[in-house]
Amino acid sequence: MESKVRVATCSLCGCFGCHMSLLDLDERLFDLAEKVEFDRSPLTDIKELGECDIGIVEGGIANVENVHTLLEFRARCKILIAMGACAISGGIPAMRNQYELKDCLEESYTRGVGLVDAQIPNDPEIPLLLNQVHPIHEVVKIDYFLPGCPPSADAIWTFVSQLLAGQPIALPYTQIHYD
Repeated sequence: MESKVRVATCSLCGCFGCHMSLLDLDERLFDLAEKVEFDRSPLTDIKELGECDIGIVEGGIANVENVHTLLEFRARCKILIAMGACAISGGIPAMRNQYELKDCLEESYTRGVGLVDAQIPNDPEIPLLLNQVHPIHEVVKIDYFLPGCPPSADAIWTFVSQLLAGQPIALPYTQIHYD
């Protein structure tokens, strides 16, 4: 029996749309499950990352927990894929980069109609925000980039199928889009 390729996925700072597109593979998930075994992923609810052949990361880097998770994925995944605009360029969350972090926090938590005793959260369990949101290639080496916001299920299917077959990745233009 041929061993399956071990795949892990995670979502950093983003909207989780890339994982929703992954779920949009629908019945193709059964075909994929014939070829891969999922490690840590929202599909498995495995909390500890094992040694993997492929890691797929969506979202940018916005806090120290994101940095830790990304470094762990790079250390344990032979191939690392940046999936979606947030992982590749910081995406929508990086729009805050034009402002000071302090100004963003004050706008979010202290200036609003109807707020009583408004304050910026300061719980030590909340991951410390970075001053800016970063694309993941600024922190670790990325082997492949899968563009889109989010990439469509067809684009994910084409990408993963070609990668698993050992073929060069060539997405048709019609499969690349940004909503």
